[in-house]
Amino acid sequence: MSPLAEEDLPQTPTEKPDPPQLRPYQVQLINDLYHELNAGHKRVAIIAGTGAGKTIISGQICAHAEEAGKRLMFLVHLDVLVGQTYEKMKAFGLQCGFIKAGWEENRDAPIQIASIQTMAKRRWWQQWPADVVFYDEGHITLFSQVGKKVMLRTHKDAVHLVMTATPLRLGKEQLGDHLDTLVSSPVPYDLQQMGYLSKMKYYSMPRDGMANLEEVSISKGDYDERDLKNVCDRTELIEKIVEEWHRIAQGKRTIAFCVDVEHANHVAEAFRKAGVSAETVDGSTAIKDRKKLYHDLKTGDLTVLTSCNVISIGFDEPSVEVGLMLRPTQSSAMHFQQLGRVMRISPDTGKDYGIILDQAGNLQRLGFPEDVEGYELPTQKQSSGGGGVAPTKPCPACGRIVLSFIVKCPDCEHQWVSDRPINTEDMVEIYSNQQARQIRDVTTLMELYHSHRRRAFKRGYAPTWADRAFYEQCDRLPNPSWAFGSLYGARPIWEQQLVIVDYLRKSARRIGKGADWVIYEFEKEVGPHSWAKIAQYESKN
Repeated sequence: MSPLAEEDLPQTPTEKPDPPQLRPYQVQLINDLYHELNAGHKRVAIIAGTGAGKTIISGQICAHAEEAGKRLMFLVHLDVLVGQTYEKMKAFGLQCGFIKAGWEENRDAPIQIASIQTMAKRRWWQQWPADVVFYDEGHITLFSQVGKKVMLRTHKDAVHLVMTATPLRLGKEQLGDHLDTLVSSPVPYDLQQMGYLSKMKYYSMPRDGMANLEEVSISKGDYDERDLKNVCDRTELIEKIVEEWHRIAQGKRTIAFCVDVEHANHVAEAFRKAGVSAETVDGSTAIKDRKKLYHDLKTGDLTVLTSCNVISIGFDEPSVEVGLMLRPTQSSAMHFQQLGRVMRISPDTGKDYGIILDQAGNLQRLGFPEDVEGYELPTQKQSSGGGGVAPTKPCPACGRIVLSFIVKCPDCEHQWVSDRPINTEDMVEIYSNQQARQIRDVTTLMELYHSHRRRAFKRGYAPTWADRAFYEQCDRLPNPSWAFGSLYGARPIWEQQLVIVDYLRKSARRIGKGADWVIYEFEKEVGPHSWAKIAQYESKN
């Protein structure tokens, strides 16, 4: 048994402190929860997205349970979260017992904070008469062996509350397979508008600055970690991210999400070589040492903190301004948890916005928090396509209705994956749909439109694809004059003009357009009256 630091030992509160003040939407979420419980639901998902305040929401629910004379078991999936959960309970003046090695048991306490690792080695909790079971990070704890045992066998008649920031998980089983209904906080964009989340700037690495995932295998629904290490823990990629950080975010408090501990160490070492204070935190880092690293990051004594699966969950330092996405993933839960570490507001430190440098391609693969439109409970049948009506979506390029999980349209070959445009070939800032719809600067809009047109050109799509993609992102049609110079600049040489003509004629045949359309699109790209030279050339040949 590892000795605990004195400050980590549970202390009995001598008097009840003033509880934290809830935000209006947090009060509404809790009221919504009680409405569902009063309606007879006993298994409810509580979806509190990025920065919505899961800590205060769960603490208030536990306080209400104690006031009502209920006994509540609070499940966490990481030992380090036991101490953080206890701090939450102390803020509400709650008396707790512990099911965790090294922490004092008090089986008479109305709230039991339980680590699922310790629960697997003890049995007394199976007879502890819990009225309510609360699953923290429920997309993990509920689906553990212990979590399922609690819900389906030992405490099946209790009320089960499952809290998560991201309801969709990688495994086949989904929350909707076990829960009756959900309540949720506002989506991240709404929280930004309310001033509870930081505005964001996103940057995507150029393709030669990203890891090549073509040879990476899939294990348990996500990229295999051993394969990821081979493609991500490379000197040229690490040097690239340090270079980009210096260019875009120099001096700002930064956290980095890495593939494994060795990768995290290599990234920290590269920053130190570049004259930047940097350290690594991993699963073996003692709690006291973690606290010091987090404190140094807050005060500015440490600039860069790298990690592997440590600061994705349970880390809450609002002053962090920059997140380095260095670990590709297919897990939306992991993706949005990582983004959430940077989206906290911190007016005391002068933080104006958060910055994401995405070398992993996760934003383009899994999306932006601003574009989350709502929450639902997914089920295994929905994700596997069996049972009921399969969800669909329209192709933005040709309009064909396809199954929602399709990433490449069978008609026009439009791809939903990696369709997020970069605004110029050299610049790397990218925008969520919500951000793009707020843009009023014509120059920026033209750059976005140009990026769509270049993408269509490189993939052999018709230029009408670019118009529809721009409309889909910006919620407005592009001005035809904005097309000028999108492919080769304002003065394409003769050979480039011939390439454009060939591209437009192939597009016209594919989408059923005539010669007039080719001329119109050519002059949009090259300039008014530019077709005359093409016509003269073709008449001679």
